[in-house]
Amino acid sequence: MKFRQPVACCIALLALVPDWLLAAVLAGQVVGVSDGDTLKVLDSEKKVHTIRLMGIDAPEKSQAFGQRSKQSLSSMTFEQQVQVHWDKRDKYGRVVGQVQTLSGADVCLMQIQRGMAWHYKQYSSEQTPADRVRYSEAEAKARSDGVGLWRESSPMPPWEWRRSKKS
Repeated sequence: MKFRQPVACCIALLALVPDWLLAAVLAGQVVGVSDGDTLKVLDSEKKVHTIRLMGIDAPEKSQAFGQRSKQSLSSMTFEQQVQVHWDKRDKYGRVVGQVQTLSGADVCLMQIQRGMAWHYKQYSSEQTPADRVRYSEAEAKARSDGVGLWRESSPMPPWEWRRSKKS
């Protein structure tokens, strides 16, 4: 009976903690960039982790803007130290996380701002409410400014492009 109130308070406080504080953090150097939303990070134990950037979907390499998106991600991250805040792996075993530079810049958000990726709304429930808003607003601004892939009249989202290749 005595413990119910403190336990209830602890549970209530945990509900207020942002999801990213409960996530694991992987720190290391970017040693490879596969495409505009996937990179490889070498940790301090010399283990390479494949990272899928959370909240975005970039054009595939053979798709329009695919190579430019890869170059954009590479210019921000290759041979740089980063922190990956993550709490899941995808069906391919990749770590899905938010990648930040040591200065705290959100690389995922920057890809959207540069017009090099879409906000991947299908998985937006995995983001914090604040990130959902920031990513969505960044995509809307990139679209209205005609930045990157938004220079095209009607760029094909990568999820549609992948689906068309399967049929």
